[in-house]
Amino acid sequence: MYNLAPLEPVDYLVIGHVSHDLTPYGARLGGTVTYSALAARALGLRVGVVTASGPETDLDALKDVLVVSAPSPQSTTFENIYTENGRKQVLHHQAEPLSFENVPELWQRTGIIHLGPVAGEMDAILPESFSPSLLGMTPQGWMRTWDESGQVRRADWESAEQALGQAGAVVVSIEDVSGDEERVEFMAAHTRVLAVTEGAAGSRLYWHGDQRRFRAPEVYATDATGAGDIFAAAFFIRLLTTQDPWEAARFATQLSARSVTRKGLEGIPTPEEIQACMVEVF
Repeated sequence: MYNLAPLEPVDYLVIGHVSHDLTPYGARLGGTVTYSALAARALGLRVGVVTASGPETDLDALKDVLVVSAPSPQSTTFENIYTENGRKQVLHHQAEPLSFENVPELWQRTGIIHLGPVAGEMDAILPESFSPSLLGMTPQGWMRTWDESGQVRRADWESAEQALGQAGAVVVSIEDVSGDEERVEFMAAHTRVLAVTEGAAGSRLYWHGDQRRFRAPEVYATDATGAGDIFAAAFFIRLLTTQDPWEAARFATQLSARSVTRKGLEGIPTPEEIQACMVEVF
């Protein structure tokens, strides 16, 4: 393991693989850890990342966050292929697995710990030695499997009930569950707060047996990559700050919708967008 920056306390820690995304415009840095970390940094927090990556992946986009990266022969590499029948995702390579032992002791008591796997790279159960104020999860990486050719498809999440019970808040997209409303209801019944993102339709939130929907503003969508991860970071941060899941969901819906108007990491929120969404919420 090596550090890309001096180790200091952080406010927001996200754990998972960065991804090496193959696009028609060339390879670019992606993954939940990338988008969520940069969104949290834009929201003014000190941010740490624990990941694994190969030498082909440039982590310079994360220069403003603290990165602990375990070396790997190759990075987790995805290719998204868009067809008339929707998106097909191919996993070409998978980086070395992550262990919670990779997390520096200084970061085990971070205010927000966000578990953001993309390809089942770590356990879903946080060790008892960790004590965040809020444990957030975006479980898509535990809900995927792939065949010998790398074709990704939905899979059952074996440790779902225990992990959901441990989490303070969970964010999942309707795409992650392939539109399975029974799966959504199961997740809502087994965790404290569940947010479900639904693309242009906005989001819905389950809390204390209640459900509310939050409409997204109408925007011209250029690239939806990372929007759910930006939503998650904004949601977890506002939830811990306000202790109001409804307000957190409104803010996250507004902010993440703006991200789709730009390509890739250019969609990270700007100070002006953050301020506008704060005003709209209140």
